[in-house]
Amino acid sequence: MQILTQYEREQIAYSLKLKRGPREIGRLLKRNHSDIVRELQRNRSPDGTYDPVRAQKKADVRAKKTNIRKLSSDWQLHDWVERKLKRGWSPERIAGRLKAQPPKAVRGATISHEQIYEYIYQGDGRFEGWWRYLVRKQPKRRPQHGRKPRKPKIPERISVHDRPEEIDARRRIGDWESDLAAFRKQRQALSVQYERRCMFTRLHRVANKTAEENAQAIAKTLDAFPLLSHSVTFDNGSENAGHARLRDTFELATFFCDPYSAWQKGGVENVIGLIRRYLPKTTDLATVTDAELQAVEDSLNNLPRKKLNYLTPNEALAGALNS
Repeated sequence: MQILTQYEREQIAYSLKLKRGPREIGRLLKRNHSDIVRELQRNRSPDGTYDPVRAQKKADVRAKKTNIRKLSSDWQLHDWVERKLKRGWSPERIAGRLKAQPPKAVRGATISHEQIYEYIYQGDGRFEGWWRYLVRKQPKRRPQHGRKPRKPKIPERISVHDRPEEIDARRRIGDWESDLAAFRKQRQALSVQYERRCMFTRLHRVANKTAEENAQAIAKTLDAFPLLSHSVTFDNGSENAGHARLRDTFELATFFCDPYSAWQKGGVENVIGLIRRYLPKTTDLATVTDAELQAVEDSLNNLPRKKLNYLTPNEALAGALNS
């Protein structure tokens, strides 16, 4: 992008008063309309108006900086990162993919996930609304607050601390994590299973949050992978009270996290966060078809993952099974 001049900024302001859109302004100035959109995103006043004098001053200050962020100076990289964010990729996933498998459009460019976060929360990304593309959609980073643990009431419960080291190290396929994704003011929910080694995900609709419904959903996943079912790790919700039947039926081990320690099964927690991008808590699950649920599952399993060296779960699972 060639830097806009003071005259061009005055023409933009005049055109806006005439209710012209970015594409029409771009044609008049012989500029790409994306240059006009970007100028308005970066240099509008807080009240939404565009002042060419104020915009020029901001541009002059930015030009004098020696520590300009990459995404403020490299517009090819800027647009590539923005496209990936809109597709649901996290900053860490974007940075990793760029390094491991650089695309032709931005070959040679590098950026860290922290630089992307800084641009989103401290740089011009604030004015471009990039935080809306993140999984949590938080305009500010929020601190986490702990809660006082209580004693679980699940029979035959085995602590996650007694789990074999090979599960923690992700050495084999077939160690699963499970959780429920609930939705506001409705009985239906999603039972989510996540395979730790290949980061593969299965989704099942359940009519309610009872232990019976959840056990049946988990059984569907385990039935689909009869030779790849060694263990399941749960939290302490009452919907997991039927774990012993799963354990005995499929001859696997079951483990439970400490109370209020969701990070101990962080894989499935992260997946549920990704699911919220497609199905927010306010979604009426009854209106979501089975085909749409399958599309969400497919999207999750075709998303590159850092722990898989930016392969997708489907690629990792296929490779593991072939070997």
